Amino acid sequence: MTQKRVGLIGWPVKHSKSPLIHGYWMKRYGIDGRYETVEAAPENLKSTVEKIAAEGFSGFNVTVPHKVAVTAFLNEVSETAKKAGAVNTVTVRSDGSLFGDNTDGFGFVENVRESCGGFEFNGKTAVVLGTGGAARGICAALVKEGCAVRLVCRTREKGEVLARDIGGIFDIIDWKDREAALKNADLLANATTLGMDGFDGLDIGLDDLDASAVVADAVYAPLNTPLLLRARAKGCRTADGLGMLLHQARGAFKAWFGVDPEVTEELRRIVSA
Repeated sequence: MTQKRVGLIGWPVKHSKSPLIHGYWMKRYGIDGRYETVEAAPENLKSTVEKIAAEGFSGFNVTVPHKVAVTAFLNEVSETAKKAGAVNTVTVRSDGSLFGDNTDGFGFVENVRESCGGFEFNGKTAVVLGTGGAARGICAALVKEGCAVRLVCRTREKGEVLARDIGGIFDIIDWKDREAALKNADLLANATTLGMDGFDGLDIGLDDLDASAVVADAVYAPLNTPLLLRARAKGCRTADGLGMLLHQARGAFKAWFGVDPEVTEELRRIVSA
């Protein structure tokens, strides 16, 4: 039986944790496979996608800066990916056609459920910070789960476009009013790079956030962001970015190998080491 090949396209990709994650699961479930990282400059994206498909890959992940641009080279994309406006997982079908999906929102929702005692989204109000690719995936998933979204953004026009693309109940809030947006919210999600190693810190006070709320951060480096530390000190339940990363990878692994893998404590330790 031929070894299955899957991988990741990005620019750069050296920092990626995906080979560790998928390698762990392949070993755990006895799958003869290989996860490869493929660096592709933006001008070479089309030729890279064609090359991977021609070489017999079963599928590949897509990371920055290609999540939006890659859709032009796919045969079909899921409704979730259409609403998110981005693709992070591609499956090469048996006929050679390419199917794109977005598992970021799934990863966010599953991580919050697991980390926060089965948190129920339906009928809740979520505050989402940011309008980039991660925010789009998260917002699409929140709307699908029945949440009303308060979208906090620096550029109102970007927020309005996101809300229009996804549909559902949105309230667009200017960045300067981010703290007031927390009043009576059930969930706060940081979908920006603020607080990540090498980026500016996230400047938001939590005085107006109820202690019963859940706080989730898409950032996983550092694992314990200042936002999560302050939320825990306040008594809030939290979900870290590593959990989101691991759960979004589940969707890709299942699409390629037909196995829904388990996110174990051992895997968390390996990836966070």
